[in-house]
Amino acid sequence: MDRIYLDNAATTPLSEEVIDAMVGVMKTNYGNPSSTHSLGQEAKVLIENVRRQVADYLHASPSEIIFTSCGTESNNMIIKSCVNHLGVERIITSPMEHKCVAETVIDMKKRKGVEVVYLRPNRKGDHDLAELEAALKKSDKKTLVSLMHANNETGNFLDIKKVAALCKENNVLFHSDTVQSMAHMEMDFSEIPLDFASCSAHKFHGPKGSGFAFVRKASGLKGIITGGPQERSLRAGTENVCGIVGLGKALEIALNNLEKDILHIKDIKKYAVESLQNEIEGVSFNGRSAEEDGSLCTVLSVLLPFKDPMIGLKLDMKGIAISQGSACSSGAAKPSMVLMMLLDEEELEHSTPLRISFSHLTTKAEIDALLESLKEIAATFQIEKANSTHR
Repeated sequence: MDRIYLDNAATTPLSEEVIDAMVGVMKTNYGNPSSTHSLGQEAKVLIENVRRQVADYLHASPSEIIFTSCGTESNNMIIKSCVNHLGVERIITSPMEHKCVAETVIDMKKRKGVEVVYLRPNRKGDHDLAELEAALKKSDKKTLVSLMHANNETGNFLDIKKVAALCKENNVLFHSDTVQSMAHMEMDFSEIPLDFASCSAHKFHGPKGSGFAFVRKASGLKGIITGGPQERSLRAGTENVCGIVGLGKALEIALNNLEKDILHIKDIKKYAVESLQNEIEGVSFNGRSAEEDGSLCTVLSVLLPFKDPMIGLKLDMKGIAISQGSACSSGAAKPSMVLMMLLDEEELEHSTPLRISFSHLTTKAEIDALLESLKEIAATFQIEKANSTHR
């Protein structure tokens, strides 16, 4: 069976160039980067080269790039250290955040008594910046704002430049989960005065287990993994050299092909939206995921006009890998918090969410195959509904 992969928001396949770069490191550059001999220092140079590469992309200083295992670790480090080391007593966030942010915030509330303020999204999944500004001015407590750049289920963008400016005006720290958007668009942190951000390499055809945190210099942030001076003493432990090199190679490829790949993915997404609208009566889209300018081009959140909790399995049996929501929520008995914020009870009861996520490897033929499978499933639903009505 030919397999079709449409779950790129969960993870992306490694490119051959990335694999080759990582294998070369594992074969040749096996020294510990903390060792003073030449093998260790060769490994250290590889890490520092990637650090400068990431910093150049973000228009940041190399000292502001801290390598971690993934976005989840980066987000945990940032939020927990803000509370434990920087004296944050209040966090302004959203119920639309990824679980690694949402659950870390709740943990800080339970363990440290942090006050949590939730911004309520509208039906499109947008946040009212006037509501944020009012919340910023409401308390004198030291505050952290944690809002993601691009939602992992709908692709909705947050205007992080405006949010960062608001936070700076009010002397408030700003952290943004940029896992979905990093390496999929231009980033300039010299013009966006945010304090912290996160990244996972496996979202742009790099290896799992490799990511980084952006930590604005002089922020005072401290590590939560202790036991060594690695990563400016913010992340103790022997560095994952081959993973970091893989991240660097994947970033290099992504940026070299950025314009071409974005045009391709936007075309694929537009084709998917139009095909779904033409072929499946009553289909709709969650948040701003069907809008070219309102959402990340790699994500399309679909609402099918029938209830089928087994649709992911049915599509998998047809050779199509796809998600019904965030990968971290897969298998959950109830809808994700994102969908619960956007949909009413009737919509949740009588429809089926589907997240289609694209990469530069996605083809229109694959979208056609998905459409044929969805039409078959929809037709079966209509037959079962008719038979149930006639009983």
